[in-house]
Amino acid sequence: MGRPVRALPEHLEPVTGHMGDLTNEAVPSGEGACRDGEQVGRQPAGTRRLEIWLPLLIVAVDQLTKAIIRAMVPLHTSVTVIPELLNITHVRNTGAAFGILNTADFPFKTAAIAVIATAALVGVGFYAASLGRDQLMARTGLTLIIGGAAGNLIDRVVAGSVVDFVDVYWQTHHFWAFNVADSAISVGVAIVILDMLGVGTNVPKTV
Repeated sequence: MGRPVRALPEHLEPVTGHMGDLTNEAVPSGEGACRDGEQVGRQPAGTRRLEIWLPLLIVAVDQLTKAIIRAMVPLHTSVTVIPELLNITHVRNTGAAFGILNTADFPFKTAAIAVIATAALVGVGFYAASLGRDQLMARTGLTLIIGGAAGNLIDRVVAGSVVDFVDVYWQTHHFWAFNVADSAISVGVAIVILDMLGVGTNVPKTV
């Protein structure tokens, strides 16, 4: 004969649910926890489209404008756009941005500037890649710098000099001639400085 079955106390009730009902209980909200088949926690970083397309766009526009200048404006000639303010002037720059070191002459100048530009480009690229997705302002500034540096580096490697053509002046005072790549670098540096000063930090965004 089997053992007698004892009745449950009145304050206890048998469990009548299914095991599936347990999935409705709260689950930890830490990284890696799942709810209804979806990942809970930090989202994957994904592809950073900004760092890919913006430099490519800058390089494309920069190289296109330089090709147009080489084809349509003879070297050392100018085309007036706005009298006493803006000319399109075809000049060649063997130095750095905005004509820096253009008049300097030393052995292996072109190679030295190209190596320095390449090292700077790689360094800025690694730093930009280390930034978080929410640091949109800093990423944008560094991406502009990368695109501009790459555009001028192509000229130095291919032709040994950079085509400059934007000639801003007032009466007899001329600013250094520059190009699209120089403009991208300048805007990028300005954005990075503003980011360092804390401008725009209250509006985090991601791309």
